[in-house]
Amino acid sequence: MSLLEVRDLSVTFTRSGQQPVRAVDGVSFDVAAGQSVGIVGESGSGKSVTSLAVMGLLPSRGVSVGGTVTLDGNELTSMDQRALRDVRGRDVAMIFQDPMTSLNPVVTIGRQLTEVLIRHAGLAKGEAKAEAEQLLRRVGIPDPVRRLGEYPHQLSGGMRQRVMIAIAIACRPKLLIADEPTTALDVTIQAQILDLLRTLVAESGCGMIMITHDLGVVAGLCDDVHVMYSGRIVESAGTKDLFARPSHPYTDGLLQSIPRIDDDDPDNLLHTIPGSARDTVPWDRGCAFQPRCERAVAECLSGPPPVAELGTPIVPHPVRCVRPVGEDVILHEGNVAR
Repeated sequence: MSLLEVRDLSVTFTRSGQQPVRAVDGVSFDVAAGQSVGIVGESGSGKSVTSLAVMGLLPSRGVSVGGTVTLDGNELTSMDQRALRDVRGRDVAMIFQDPMTSLNPVVTIGRQLTEVLIRHAGLAKGEAKAEAEQLLRRVGIPDPVRRLGEYPHQLSGGMRQRVMIAIAIACRPKLLIADEPTTALDVTIQAQILDLLRTLVAESGCGMIMITHDLGVVAGLCDDVHVMYSGRIVESAGTKDLFARPSHPYTDGLLQSIPRIDDDDPDNLLHTIPGSARDTVPWDRGCAFQPRCERAVAECLSGPPPVAELGTPIVPHPVRCVRPVGEDVILHEGNVAR
């Protein structure tokens, strides 16, 4: 049994007088203990909304959540908010994208750390302070005693992100969700944060979901990858398999858009995906990527694209496409191309 099982998750936003917006549409995936899973896609693909739905952090008004989210045998979507508050922080924790807006600017680092330990671990104030000091030391913050008395604005961007990680791992959660934790950091600090996350997962055995648009982060950190586009997962595979054999045209376009350090020809232009993430087709009419796809055929608009299995029962590689990269035939539901 997986640590986390997400089945047919959907999130719909509604506003009076406007058409409903399906931000997440039938997403399913698993995360095992000790496993790092990447969810990749452009801004607007539904990555962060998926993670907020898993955490139960979406607003109650104007939002409809369907499907199931099961963490260690407990179904989360049917829990009331009081029960969810006990789960969040203790069993599942999240590292948000921007620590400057996630940390309270008028509360010291020490208080923000200790309140988690007092609330979920039941520690006394003195014990919580000692544990908070150890947490800051564990995530690589120098002089932790002094830092506990400082405010977020007194720390660098890298230190603030380390504080966010310390808060997330304070109660040794079973599942850690990292929502683009390195976006606002320079390359050197990014590498340090990713190395820290890799070490924490290895030492604690927790599962981790890495939400990112950076395939370089995925390559160095994740075991499996799910590529999202317009609210649906369009390709899933092991990280090595995905990079060696990208099969959905969107995945292939993302990989080709990465500058190569070994390309020394100044005349070679960087590959781009035409259009923008807003150029879509409703999934019930066809493939949402069709307006931007260089491999589009008439069958792409003949209804919802089937999920073709390009892998094996042991090493699955499902792709939501009728004409995957490297295939010259039109695929249908359940086709095994290799």
